[in-house]
Amino acid sequence: MSDKKKLSERDICTQYLNPALQRSGWDFATQVQEDVSFTKGRVIVRGKLHTRGQQKRADHVLYYAPKLPIAVIESKDNNHTLGDGMQQALGYAEALDTPFAFSGNGDGFLMHDRTGQRTPIEQELALDEFPRPEELWQRHSSWKCIIASSEKWAAVEMLYITTTAVARPPRITIRSSPSTGLSNPRRGKGAVRGMER
Repeated sequence: MSDKKKLSERDICTQYLNPALQRSGWDFATQVQEDVSFTKGRVIVRGKLHTRGQQKRADHVLYYAPKLPIAVIESKDNNHTLGDGMQQALGYAEALDTPFAFSGNGDGFLMHDRTGQRTPIEQELALDEFPRPEELWQRHSSWKCIIASSEKWAAVEMLYITTTAVARPPRITIRSSPSTGLSNPRRGKGAVRGMER
């Protein structure tokens, strides 16, 4: 392999971070999305003129199941430390309502567990120590008090798939709505799309 310090952020993702995710059992066809835009950018108005600011774009969003984001990864090139992307990852994780935020630079990952169920909240991981999908789901479900029996999970998965189907292309903000409605279905009318009465 070439000298890591000379690689771009994209090269770090391709040569180091993506293989680490695959070795940990993440399926790139169904569970990993790269370069995910989840805002259109802030509208800036000056007099009669207006323009849009930059979109927010996460390097990786990890899903346990369709439309169920569970983690965000922000990658940096190897000239940055492991934690240099953490503040950005935490902002994205909060916006997407995901419990886990990761920052990586090709040497490893820094994991931040927003559930607060683990100490320390932030932990350095080697490339081969990235958590498996089942591990993150187990922590997430115990944090949100989701019952994990296979029959109930099948019903939950069907709820996610059928209630979030829309005619226009889905945006992440739509995808995160069911996760909040699932953990507290009485949060408000229409907390889960399609469930309004």
